[in-house]
Amino acid sequence: MSSRFPGLSGIRLKGLALFLLALALPLASASAADEPDLIFRRSTVFKWMSPNDKLATYGLDDPEVEGVACHFTVPEKGGFKGWLGLAEEVSDISLACRQVGPIKFKANKMEQGDDMFRQRRSLFFKKMQIVRGCDAKRNVLVYMVYSDRLIEGSPKNSTSTVPIMPWGPGDANVQKCGEFFTQ
Repeated sequence: MSSRFPGLSGIRLKGLALFLLALALPLASASAADEPDLIFRRSTVFKWMSPNDKLATYGLDDPEVEGVACHFTVPEKGGFKGWLGLAEEVSDISLACRQVGPIKFKANKMEQGDDMFRQRRSLFFKKMQIVRGCDAKRNVLVYMVYSDRLIEGSPKNSTSTVPIMPWGPGDANVQKCGEFFTQ
């Protein structure tokens, strides 16, 4: 090994390999556990020899609030950079959240603006985040999606609200979101 790479010992190469593996494993395991469900994709820009640009719509359940589901649509870059996962995705993201069953809070206390979901949008520095809050005066959950980068983010965002309502005749005890969020 040392004859092919003068100046690099086997220990250095093993250390480098372990370092790169340590960086890759958390990214792989975190994204696999929290992946949203793909609902559908539609092509928007035709590419002759590579994948098309698309809009993709995903659905996910709020992990801390049972009975709330969100759907978001994101652009996905095609071309060879998109196919290889090297393209930086744009920040145009839409969001809609709805009550889909009786609302029950799983956590005792949540912070205003806590992350509900986050996803990488470029190879290194850009991520999309869906955050959750509570409008205690109106008993409404508020969800906002935005993207940010290490140096500068984007002001593009989308907001959706979920009024907490009874779900059917047997759901008389409507929870108050203000009791579960620190103000």
